[in-house]
Amino acid sequence: MNSSSLLSLLTTLSLLTLPVAAQDNLPRTVETFEVAGNKAFVYAAPKPAEGKPWLWYAPTLKGVSIVGRPLYFESFMRAGISIAGFDLGEVRGSPASTAKFTLFYDDMVKRGWSPKPILLGQSRGGMMTLAWAFRHPDKVRAWVGIYPVCNLASWPLKNSKAATLADFALPEAELVAKLREFNPVDNLQGLLANKVPMFVVHGDSDVVVPYDDNTRLLKERYEAGGGQITVKLIPGEGHKVSPSFFECRELIDFVLKQLPPAPRK
Repeated sequence: MNSSSLLSLLTTLSLLTLPVAAQDNLPRTVETFEVAGNKAFVYAAPKPAEGKPWLWYAPTLKGVSIVGRPLYFESFMRAGISIAGFDLGEVRGSPASTAKFTLFYDDMVKRGWSPKPILLGQSRGGMMTLAWAFRHPDKVRAWVGIYPVCNLASWPLKNSKAATLADFALPEAELVAKLREFNPVDNLQGLLANKVPMFVVHGDSDVVVPYDDNTRLLKERYEAGGGQITVKLIPGEGHKVSPSFFECRELIDFVLKQLPPAPRK
């Protein structure tokens, strides 16, 4: 077989082994509405699964960027999991911004969506979702992170101090003094009591949101409390857009496992 024929065969085989979700394109139809002056976005699954499950993604800044990741979007849509987000801008998990996220959650439930969403936080969205989750642990089906910020003492206060202090409306010294009160990694008891499962994919060479200061700390503390957390650590990768983070099969499998069992016919 010559090189041209071999290349053609390999290309054909690779297309045959691609998941259906990666080959097909579903329409990205979004419903928008306002909650207390802030915009919410919902991408409804064509055939919602039992209980109308939804994935709550953050950060949502003028749109829900995760829908631009074809494998994730199409895998969740086909499984009947809708995707939603709420644009509060650059918030960092303060009680005040968390309370605004609760208004969005309440509105979603009133609209018929599941009272226990799956939360997915990417980068600083990790802080947004974890801060809401630890204050409302009975309302969380599962939590997922893509190189997530989990620790206020890490990226928020080291590299995003102005936005963090603005969100908490506190001077730095006072916020640092109250850090254990506000920091998600110091407030995992409710999530542990409610047996909220977690999955994280993170790179071991991330210098923006260091693994050791964030996901590793979360993993150690959650496991010490008896919690279920799976971490996929990517060797040699940092804080970037790559298939390791946005075509992660384990992440998809974890999310799909959170679906309630289909009713018996």
